[in-house]
Amino acid sequence: MSTPRELRPPTADELHAAAAVHHLDLSADEVETFSEFVADTVETYAAIDRLRPSDRGASPEREYRRPTPDEDPLNAFVSVCEVQGADDGPLAGYSVGLKDNVALAGVEMTCGASLFEGYVPSTDATVVERLLDAGATVAGKLNMEAMAFGGSGGLSDFGPVRNPHDPAYLSGGSSSGCAAAVVSGAVDVAIGTDAGGSIRRPAAWCGCVGLKPTFGLVPYTGIVGQAYTVDHAGPMARTVRDCALVLDVVAGADGRDPRQCAVEVGAYAAAVETATPDDVTVAVVEEGFGQNSDGVAVDAAIRDSLAGFAAAGATVGDCSVPLHEDAGAIWTAINLEEMTAMVRAEGVGHFVTGSFDAEYAAAFAEARRGRADEFPPTLKLTLVTGQYLADAYRGQYYVAGKNLRRRLVDAYDTALADADVLAMPTISELPYRVREGLSDAEQIDRALGLLQNRAPFNASGHPVVSVPAGAVDGFPVGVSFVGRRGDDETVLRVAAAFERTVES
Repeated sequence: MSTPRELRPPTADELHAAAAVHHLDLSADEVETFSEFVADTVETYAAIDRLRPSDRGASPEREYRRPTPDEDPLNAFVSVCEVQGADDGPLAGYSVGLKDNVALAGVEMTCGASLFEGYVPSTDATVVERLLDAGATVAGKLNMEAMAFGGSGGLSDFGPVRNPHDPAYLSGGSSSGCAAAVVSGAVDVAIGTDAGGSIRRPAAWCGCVGLKPTFGLVPYTGIVGQAYTVDHAGPMARTVRDCALVLDVVAGADGRDPRQCAVEVGAYAAAVETATPDDVTVAVVEEGFGQNSDGVAVDAAIRDSLAGFAAAGATVGDCSVPLHEDAGAIWTAINLEEMTAMVRAEGVGHFVTGSFDAEYAAAFAEARRGRADEFPPTLKLTLVTGQYLADAYRGQYYVAGKNLRRRLVDAYDTALADADVLAMPTISELPYRVREGLSDAEQIDRALGLLQNRAPFNASGHPVVSVPAGAVDGFPVGVSFVGRRGDDETVLRVAAAFERTVES
């Protein structure tokens, strides 16, 4: 999409501009001295040009196209395709949809933003390689909130994603099309991403199962991220069993994702096969309820479903995690400045090793410098707020947030010492009606509202699954089960036992 700029030493004005970013006011002598050394450094960069690949290599020839409205009445897809995997495997016969920030070589990846129309990755994301090797067929790239900055389902540049239970309402996001496509039956399973609840909110609103795995369990290589310490990728499906089957396939280290360290993989599908309520202990987090005056009916539905779980044999009791009330602030303190830094680093970031898409970084840099005014209002707000807080308070709140993260992990771990899982509503709001002509303030309020029961676990890294738990006013509601870090097997086992209770 872009051509590298000519490598040359900076002018004096460019040196002054670079210095000003670091609050330096260079003297004329310093400019003269530094110019020589910078020129020498720039000359060494010629070796990088010589050593890096001269081209991206040949992308697979994979046909794709935009769907028609008749084919896609919920607007769940950005593009449709048919990329067939191996002849057999655990996912043979399964159709898979990919959130459109997951690279599928030879197929356009827009991240839900017109800024990236025409960008075609040349390699598959690790999760895609694994899905295809397991026999799955990729059926398309799924619509999402622009650049994954939002949660309502109404912020894609390709139009809102509609709720399969009532198309006059939104699906939730940012993995909007994933939930809508799964529930409508357009795909069997989907891969979503989640930096603050983006798998779980649409799962709750549309009525499917959505898993945010333990941090680092599923490799993020080849997926466009937001911030290295909160990014997660995970499966979405109509059943817990299908989520577990997909997790069996995609989990595990790939040696290229800096988010992964000493990953231990479980036997997830096996864990759910014989799950029963009898050997399940659930601690219901008091602070997870009563967050929204309009959410009384949702809270009541979740409590009723958990009471039914107890009646079926599960041990269900209340617990208190006082820090949960402020956990969203901890996530925000970390997330705002990390996301801002990620954007400044051309969407690739600093200080980590791994495998990175140079062509995507170039496309991102081009978009940021030439078309940033087209960013969604949520991303603009993030950048302005994150930069202000970083500059005005010199990173102190970011540092404090990172230190408080350890307290947050300890608080949830303490609550989990006597229970298999914690439980709370996934979100205590019902879907929003599709509306045109919303102000920026209305869009932001819809996109970022009620993160409290989702975002904290992106900061802490605990696995969370949202499971359908009844309905309110004709829309499904979801309960979240939170487990110990690294124990996704238990989270899925509890979810499967609960699912069978709800269905019976």
